[in-house]
Amino acid sequence: MALPDTAQRSLEHWSEARRAEMQAFYTLATEDYRQLAAARDWAADLRSRATGGHLRLLDVACGSGKFPAALLAAGLPTAARDLTVAIDLLDPSAFSIAEARGVLAEPFEAAAEHEIPLQDLDVRARYDVIWATHALYALPPPELTGGVARMVTALRSGGFGAVAQASAASHYLGFYDAYRATYAPDVAPYTDAEAVTAALIAAGVEVAVQRLRYRTGSADRAVIEGFLQRCAFDDTVSLAQMESGGPLADYLAGCRAADGSYRFEHEAHLMTWQNT
Repeated sequence: MALPDTAQRSLEHWSEARRAEMQAFYTLATEDYRQLAAARDWAADLRSRATGGHLRLLDVACGSGKFPAALLAAGLPTAARDLTVAIDLLDPSAFSIAEARGVLAEPFEAAAEHEIPLQDLDVRARYDVIWATHALYALPPPELTGGVARMVTALRSGGFGAVAQASAASHYLGFYDAYRATYAPDVAPYTDAEAVTAALIAAGVEVAVQRLRYRTGSADRAVIEGFLQRCAFDDTVSLAQMESGGPLADYLAGCRAADGSYRFEHEAHLMTWQNT
Protein backbone atom coordinates (compact mmCIF):
# COMPACT_ATOMS: atom_id res chain seq x y z
CA MET A 1 0.00 0.00 0.00
CA ALA A 2 1.33 3.45 -0.91
CA LEU A 3 2.07 5.87 1.88
CA PRO A 4 -0.27 8.87 2.21
CA ASP A 5 0.87 11.99 0.35
CA THR A 6 2.88 13.92 2.95
CA ALA A 7 4.45 10.75 4.34
CA GLN A 8 5.49 9.68 0.84
CA ARG A 9 6.95 13.12 0.05
CA SER A 10 8.98 12.96 3.25
CA LEU A 11 10.31 9.48 2.53
CA GLU A 12 11.38 10.43 -1.01
CA HIS A 13 13.53 13.27 0.34
CA TRP A 14 15.46 11.08 2.78
CA SER A 15 17.91 9.88 0.16
CA GLU A 16 21.45 10.34 -1.11
CA ALA A 17 20.09 12.27 -4.09
CA ARG A 18 18.69 14.94 -1.73
CA ARG A 19 21.80 15.22 0.49
CA ALA A 20 22.60 18.82 -0.56
CA GLU A 21 19.07 19.88 0.31
CA MET A 22 19.32 18.05 3.64
CA GLN A 23 22.61 19.76 4.47
CA ALA A 24 21.14 23.18 3.68
CA PHE A 25 18.19 22.37 5.92
CA TYR A 26 20.41 21.42 8.83
CA THR A 27 22.42 24.62 8.51
CA LEU A 28 19.45 26.10 10.36
CA ALA A 29 17.55 23.11 11.75
CA THR A 30 20.45 21.78 13.84
CA GLU A 31 19.38 24.50 16.29
CA ASP A 32 16.19 22.50 16.94
CA TYR A 33 18.30 19.74 18.45
CA ARG A 34 20.67 22.06 20.32
CA GLN A 35 17.64 23.54 22.05
CA LEU A 36 16.41 20.09 23.02
CA ALA A 37 19.82 18.98 24.28
CA ALA A 38 19.93 22.01 26.58
CA ALA A 39 16.32 21.68 27.76
CA ARG A 40 16.85 19.10 30.52
CA ASP A 41 19.35 16.81 32.19
CA TRP A 42 19.21 13.95 29.72
CA ALA A 43 22.04 12.07 31.40
CA ALA A 44 19.95 11.91 34.58
CA ASP A 45 16.93 10.74 32.58
CA LEU A 46 18.98 7.90 31.11
CA ARG A 47 20.78 6.98 34.33
CA SER A 48 17.56 6.73 36.33
CA ARG A 49 16.15 4.14 33.91
CA ALA A 50 19.30 2.02 33.63
CA THR A 51 19.85 -1.37 35.21
CA GLY A 52 23.46 -2.15 36.05
CA GLY A 53 24.58 0.77 33.88
CA HIS A 54 22.76 -0.54 30.80
CA LEU A 55 19.54 0.51 29.14
CA ARG A 56 17.65 -0.04 25.92
CA LEU A 57 16.45 2.98 23.95
CA LEU A 58 14.29 3.35 20.84
CA ASP A 59 14.84 6.36 18.55
CA VAL A 60 11.55 6.74 16.65
CA ALA A 61 11.85 8.15 13.12
CA CYS A 62 15.55 8.60 13.80
CA GLY A 63 16.20 10.72 10.70
CA SER A 64 19.89 11.48 10.39
CA GLY A 65 20.64 11.15 14.10
CA LYS A 66 20.75 14.85 14.87
CA PHE A 67 19.41 14.53 18.42
CA PRO A 68 21.98 11.94 19.62
CA ALA A 69 24.62 14.04 17.84
CA ALA A 70 23.46 17.15 19.73
CA LEU A 71 23.62 15.29 23.04
CA LEU A 72 27.13 14.08 22.25
CA ALA A 73 28.22 17.60 21.29
CA ALA A 74 26.73 18.95 24.54
CA GLY A 75 28.89 16.64 26.64
CA LEU A 76 26.72 13.59 27.27
CA PRO A 77 29.70 11.18 27.12
CA THR A 78 31.21 12.88 30.17
CA ALA A 79 27.92 13.19 32.05
CA ALA A 80 26.95 9.57 31.33
CA ARG A 81 30.34 7.89 31.39
CA ASP A 82 28.92 5.11 33.59
CA LEU A 83 26.21 4.16 31.06
CA THR A 84 25.88 1.96 28.01
CA VAL A 85 22.84 2.85 25.92
CA ALA A 86 21.83 0.25 23.32
CA ILE A 87 19.89 2.31 20.80
CA ASP A 88 17.45 0.78 18.31
CA LEU A 89 16.89 2.89 15.21
CA LEU A 90 13.38 3.02 13.73
CA ASP A 91 12.67 4.78 10.45
CA PRO A 92 10.94 3.86 7.18
CA SER A 93 14.06 5.10 5.34
CA ALA A 94 17.12 2.85 5.10
CA PHE A 95 19.12 5.97 4.21
CA SER A 96 18.10 7.62 7.49
CA ILE A 97 18.96 4.57 9.57
CA ALA A 98 22.44 4.41 8.00
CA GLU A 99 22.96 8.15 8.61
CA ALA A 100 21.85 7.89 12.23
CA ARG A 101 23.99 4.82 12.90
CA GLY A 102 27.02 6.69 11.57
CA VAL A 103 26.86 9.45 14.20
CA LEU A 104 26.49 7.25 17.29
CA ALA A 105 29.31 7.17 19.82
CA GLU A 106 29.68 6.34 23.52
CA PRO A 107 27.53 6.04 25.54
CA PHE A 108 25.33 5.06 22.58
CA GLU A 109 25.80 1.68 20.94
CA ALA A 110 23.89 0.94 17.74
CA ALA A 111 21.64 -2.07 18.20
CA ALA A 112 18.67 -3.22 16.12
CA GLU A 113 17.39 -1.53 12.97
CA HIS A 114 13.67 -1.29 12.20
CA GLU A 115 13.00 -0.08 8.65
CA ILE A 116 9.32 0.55 9.33
CA PRO A 117 6.99 3.40 10.26
CA LEU A 118 5.97 3.85 13.87
CA GLN A 119 2.56 2.37 13.05
CA ASP A 120 4.24 -1.02 12.53
CA LEU A 121 6.26 -1.05 15.76
CA ASP A 122 6.18 -4.42 17.55
CA VAL A 123 4.52 -3.56 20.85
CA ARG A 124 5.94 -6.71 22.46
CA ALA A 125 9.27 -4.88 22.66
CA ARG A 126 10.05 -3.29 26.01
CA TYR A 127 12.27 -0.24 26.12
CA ASP A 128 13.66 1.72 29.05
CA VAL A 129 13.53 4.97 27.05
CA ILE A 130 11.74 5.96 23.85
CA TRP A 131 12.11 9.32 22.15
CA ALA A 132 10.86 10.91 18.96
CA THR A 133 12.46 14.28 18.27
CA HIS A 134 10.94 16.41 15.50
CA ALA A 135 9.93 13.09 14.01
CA LEU A 136 6.15 12.79 13.71
CA TYR A 137 5.17 15.58 11.30
CA ALA A 138 4.33 13.25 8.42
CA LEU A 139 2.56 10.61 10.51
CA PRO A 140 -0.83 10.33 8.73
CA PRO A 141 -3.46 12.06 10.88
CA PRO A 142 -5.82 9.04 10.99
CA GLU A 143 -2.92 6.91 12.25
CA LEU A 144 -1.51 9.31 14.84
CA THR A 145 -3.42 8.01 17.85
CA GLY A 146 -2.63 4.38 17.07
CA GLY A 147 1.03 5.09 16.32
CA VAL A 148 1.55 7.01 19.54
CA ALA A 149 -0.26 4.29 21.50
CA ARG A 150 2.21 1.73 20.12
CA MET A 151 5.10 3.87 21.30
CA VAL A 152 3.61 4.09 24.79
CA THR A 153 2.88 0.35 24.91
CA ALA A 154 6.45 -0.53 23.91
CA LEU A 155 7.82 1.42 26.88
CA ARG A 156 8.30 -0.65 30.03
CA SER A 157 6.68 0.20 33.33
CA GLY A 158 8.73 3.01 34.84
CA GLY A 159 10.24 3.82 31.45
CA PHE A 160 10.79 7.36 30.20
CA GLY A 161 9.23 8.75 27.04
CA ALA A 162 9.95 12.03 25.24
CA VAL A 163 8.51 13.59 22.10
CA ALA A 164 9.62 16.94 20.70
CA GLN A 165 7.38 18.50 18.08
CA ALA A 166 6.76 21.98 16.70
CA SER A 167 3.52 23.58 17.82
CA ALA A 168 0.83 25.07 15.63
CA ALA A 169 2.45 28.47 16.29
CA SER A 170 5.84 27.42 14.91
CA HIS A 171 7.48 28.10 11.56
CA TYR A 172 7.33 24.51 10.36
CA LEU A 173 3.55 24.31 10.67
CA GLY A 174 2.85 27.86 9.44
CA PHE A 175 5.16 27.48 6.47
CA TYR A 176 3.74 24.12 5.39
CA ASP A 177 0.18 25.39 5.64
CA ALA A 178 1.09 28.37 3.43
CA TYR A 179 2.95 26.11 1.00
CA ARG A 180 -0.02 23.76 0.77
CA ALA A 181 -2.42 26.63 0.17
CA THR A 182 -0.23 27.93 -2.66
CA TYR A 183 1.11 24.81 -4.37
CA ALA A 184 -0.35 21.58 -2.98
CA PRO A 185 -3.83 22.04 -1.48
CA ASP A 186 -4.64 18.34 -1.50
CA VAL A 187 -1.72 17.08 0.60
CA ALA A 188 -2.18 16.39 4.30
CA PRO A 189 -1.02 19.01 6.80
CA TYR A 190 1.80 18.36 9.20
CA THR A 191 0.95 16.95 12.62
CA ASP A 192 1.49 19.56 15.32
CA ALA A 193 2.57 19.19 18.93
CA GLU A 194 -0.93 19.80 20.20
CA ALA A 195 -2.21 16.74 18.31
CA VAL A 196 0.64 14.62 19.66
CA THR A 197 -0.15 15.70 23.22
CA ALA A 198 -3.79 14.71 22.69
CA ALA A 199 -2.68 11.32 21.34
CA LEU A 200 -0.45 10.74 24.36
CA ILE A 201 -3.28 11.61 26.73
CA ALA A 202 -5.55 9.24 24.79
CA ALA A 203 -2.91 6.55 25.32
CA GLY A 204 -3.34 7.00 29.06
CA VAL A 205 -0.18 8.81 30.10
CA GLU A 206 0.27 11.95 32.18
CA VAL A 207 2.21 14.35 29.97
CA ALA A 208 4.46 17.21 31.07
CA VAL A 209 4.93 19.86 28.37
CA GLN A 210 7.90 22.23 28.21
CA ARG A 211 7.71 24.99 25.59
CA LEU A 212 10.91 26.01 23.83
CA ARG A 213 10.92 29.28 21.87
CA TYR A 214 13.82 30.32 19.66
CA ARG A 215 14.70 31.81 16.28
CA THR A 216 16.76 30.68 13.31
CA GLY A 217 17.71 32.53 10.15
CA SER A 218 20.25 33.49 7.51
CA ALA A 219 21.05 36.07 4.85
CA ASP A 220 22.34 33.34 2.52
CA ARG A 221 19.62 32.79 -0.07
CA ALA A 222 20.99 29.38 -1.09
CA VAL A 223 20.73 28.20 2.51
CA ILE A 224 17.24 29.66 2.87
CA GLU A 225 16.10 28.03 -0.37
CA GLY A 226 17.39 24.59 0.63
CA PHE A 227 15.96 24.95 4.12
CA LEU A 228 12.51 25.90 2.85
CA GLN A 229 12.48 23.27 0.13
CA ARG A 230 13.17 20.67 2.80
CA CYS A 231 10.45 22.15 5.01
CA ALA A 232 8.05 21.50 2.11
CA PHE A 233 9.70 18.30 0.86
CA ASP A 234 9.58 19.95 -2.56
CA ASP A 235 12.76 20.95 -4.41
CA THR A 236 10.90 21.94 -7.58
CA VAL A 237 9.87 25.37 -6.25
CA SER A 238 12.67 27.94 -5.99
CA LEU A 239 12.90 30.61 -3.33
CA ALA A 240 12.12 33.24 -5.96
CA GLN A 241 8.93 31.38 -6.87
CA MET A 242 7.97 31.04 -3.22
CA GLU A 243 8.32 34.81 -2.88
CA SER A 244 6.33 35.56 -6.05
CA GLY A 245 2.74 35.41 -4.83
CA GLY A 246 0.00 33.68 -2.93
CA PRO A 247 -0.25 32.72 0.75
CA LEU A 248 3.33 31.44 0.79
CA ALA A 249 4.72 34.78 -0.42
CA ASP A 250 2.67 36.53 2.25
CA TYR A 251 4.02 34.20 4.92
CA LEU A 252 7.63 34.66 3.83
CA ALA A 253 7.23 38.44 3.71
CA GLY A 254 6.49 38.28 7.43
CA CYS A 255 9.76 36.41 8.01
CA ARG A 256 11.96 38.75 5.98
CA ALA A 257 13.99 41.57 7.54
CA ALA A 258 14.69 44.93 5.93
CA ASP A 259 18.15 43.77 4.85
CA GLY A 260 16.68 40.80 2.97
CA SER A 261 17.69 38.17 5.51
CA TYR A 262 15.17 35.69 6.86
CA ARG A 263 14.25 34.98 10.48
CA PHE A 264 11.99 32.08 11.45
CA GLU A 265 10.20 31.88 14.79
CA HIS A 266 9.96 28.46 16.43
CA GLU A 267 7.98 27.00 19.28
CA ALA A 268 8.67 23.36 20.10
CA HIS A 269 6.85 21.38 22.75
CA LEU A 270 8.97 18.86 24.64
CA MET A 271 6.50 16.29 25.94
CA THR A 272 7.73 13.83 28.58
CA TRP A 273 6.13 11.10 30.60
CA GLN A 274 6.84 8.02 32.70
CA ASN A 275 4.90 4.82 32.14
CA THR A 276 3.16 3.49 35.21
